[in-house]
Amino acid sequence: MSSSSPQRRRGDTRQRIQDIALELFVEQGYEKTSLREIAERLEVTKAALYYHFKTKEDIIISLFEDVTRPIDELIKWAEQQPRTLETKREVLRRYSEAMAAGAALYRFMQENQATTRELSIGETVKKRLYRLVELLRTEDGPLTDQVRCVSALFTLHAGMMFLQHVEGDPEETRLAALEVATDLITQAHHEDS
Repeated sequence: MSSSSPQRRRGDTRQRIQDIALELFVEQGYEKTSLREIAERLEVTKAALYYHFKTKEDIIISLFEDVTRPIDELIKWAEQQPRTLETKREVLRRYSEAMAAGAALYRFMQENQATTRELSIGETVKKRLYRLVELLRTEDGPLTDQVRCVSALFTLHAGMMFLQHVEGDPEETRLAALEVATDLITQAHHEDS
């Protein structure tokens, strides 16, 4: 499978439900979207939809788990690596790619922050971000360097969430944000000359 093609998730029907539901959640908002509307857009009965998912929360949680699996894998990998500048650059690069692959879900989460916090995924997102911050942060460095490390992570978020309306190619925007994030991490690891 090429890296440019979307990763196939388990079951075509399940994936279609997730994709259509996310499309509707982004268009209308999570609260304003009903299971009936999802079923209608899919051109299936509500009973057919219930076979796979009982609630909207079940749909969004399953989608979240599928799309964010690479981030969990990245965290596990990073925990086994030395806390070097090279490792931190790789964490940023891989995190940026994972966010790009799940762009629609991350936009949903940005547009529906209150809903995300209320759902069980909200706590998972928070814990994951705190863990990434700890993996990127300089342990004993000056406070300004620690802020640079934390800012590097959130620069990637800014590129994904807040620069999406900037003219140009979204991939160029992602790469620009990654370059700035990498610069911040590099500055935080300056060598004493």
